[in-house]
Amino acid sequence: MTPAELSAAVVAALRDAVDAGDLSVSVPSAVTVERPKNRDHGDYATNVAMQLAKAAGQPPRAVATVIAARLAAMPGVKQVDIAGPGFLNITLDAAAAGELARAVVLAGAAYGTGSALTGQDINLEFVSANPTGPIHIGGVRWAAVGDALARILRASGARVVTEYYINDAGVQIDRFAESLLALANDRPVPSDGYVGAYMSDIATQAVARQPGLLALSEDEQLRAFRTVGLDLMLEQIKQSMEDFGTHFDVWFSEQSLYDDGAVEGALERLREQGHVFERDGAVWLRTTDFGDDKDRVLIKADGETTYFASDTAYYINKRDRGFTPLIYLLGADHHGYIGRLKTIAACAGDDPEQDIEVQIGQFVKMLKDGQEVRMSKRAGNIITIDDVVEWVGVDAARYALTRQSTDSNITLDIDVLTSKTNDNPVFYVQYAHARMSSVKRNAAELGIDRGPAQEFDPGLLVHEKESELLGALGEFPRVVETAAELREVHRIARYLEQLATAYHKFYDECRILPSERYPVPAELTRARLWLAEAAQTVVANGLGLLGVSAPERM
Repeated sequence: MTPAELSAAVVAALRDAVDAGDLSVSVPSAVTVERPKNRDHGDYATNVAMQLAKAAGQPPRAVATVIAARLAAMPGVKQVDIAGPGFLNITLDAAAAGELARAVVLAGAAYGTGSALTGQDINLEFVSANPTGPIHIGGVRWAAVGDALARILRASGARVVTEYYINDAGVQIDRFAESLLALANDRPVPSDGYVGAYMSDIATQAVARQPGLLALSEDEQLRAFRTVGLDLMLEQIKQSMEDFGTHFDVWFSEQSLYDDGAVEGALERLREQGHVFERDGAVWLRTTDFGDDKDRVLIKADGETTYFASDTAYYINKRDRGFTPLIYLLGADHHGYIGRLKTIAACAGDDPEQDIEVQIGQFVKMLKDGQEVRMSKRAGNIITIDDVVEWVGVDAARYALTRQSTDSNITLDIDVLTSKTNDNPVFYVQYAHARMSSVKRNAAELGIDRGPAQEFDPGLLVHEKESELLGALGEFPRVVETAAELREVHRIARYLEQLATAYHKFYDECRILPSERYPVPAELTRARLWLAEAAQTVVANGLGLLGVSAPERM
């Protein structure tokens, strides 16, 4: 019996009590059942009686008594106890509890998916680093978290479009082009320009891609370096993202908002709504009407358009494409954007508390031999995504960056993340999966398999560690759903570590395969093989949500 099935059983007991006239309440569509911390309190517990007591006009324990009598009579339920002010502590019979192993194996990759977010069309923007250099360590965090979040949201039924916003319309692109021009012509880079070995490489590649570039006038060279250099940098960024396992459905150009008239159109729409005004020769958005501390300039007195104007047009573009909510994952230095984006939403006539969500990711630093690593061989004074992959690998980087809440600073210890010890969390979880895989291989060598589903006897899984492992497996769908609803990717990683611990304890105390010294009844071996495969399925599914591989050998 899965937690979802048990929840449905509680609902059925409630409905029966209402139909019989023993309770007068609205029957909820679902009831929360949770694993109690103390196993003496049963396999699952629910506080539904306490939640419905006021509406029923009865004491919580009286409501609990009515529910318990009906629930205890249902197949698979061994015992229902009433505890404290009205908790229902539910104990399943062994067969019902063990049945979960069969359900997980038969569901396969679908186990853990759900429909909690069905009907939502979510736009998820993350990384969106300036295309003037490689992705730095802060962007790497969002590359891992954003991609994993998209997977988790989809697993919960949402339609998700992942998007990278290319800031290719600002003065930073001018400085980028000027820096390339200087490097290609063996001149000093401007003081506010871009440096690093990667810039020299791009300058060389740009000249190779467009023969005769250096024979052009300086103005023509500048335009060429702006176009070709930007293309080359974006190609590198896209390749780095692909190598890191991060996929974007849309690469959206800021410049296209100007070229297509979207900025002008957005400002005109807001002007018609009365939110745009002129003062001191500039064009302003009246954001103070929506709680901003000051009105924002859209077009300066000299005619230059501000970032706020393109941000406004981009928001409206996303909404016109039918997305809600819009989720932005921004770096630690972007706190000011939260208010700006919510104000834009309000000016556009949307609900800033419902239609837009902003997460701020905190800083990441890396250690080697106990000392902070600050430099990159290719990019100068920043650590890039390629550096991280070279130092610890994709799996370790993705896992380590997703196992912490995004509002916490992270320290990645290269020595720990490359070690093959239990101190390395990704190794710990992947090793559990490899251990599960080895059981299947060893069984095959002995000519043993788990057998068909109809021969599985779940009632044999009665050991305490088997029960604990089954309980952990049952929690996975709820963990995925909660991670999706709260946008908290780290819940998956933390769950996987707990599951790995439960499996290791089961493996150590419950012999799966027989030997001359340790015989195991054939029926019990098959039952435990079903349980081991169920655990393997869940670990693989969880790692997949994080974009981390599930190796069969280590």
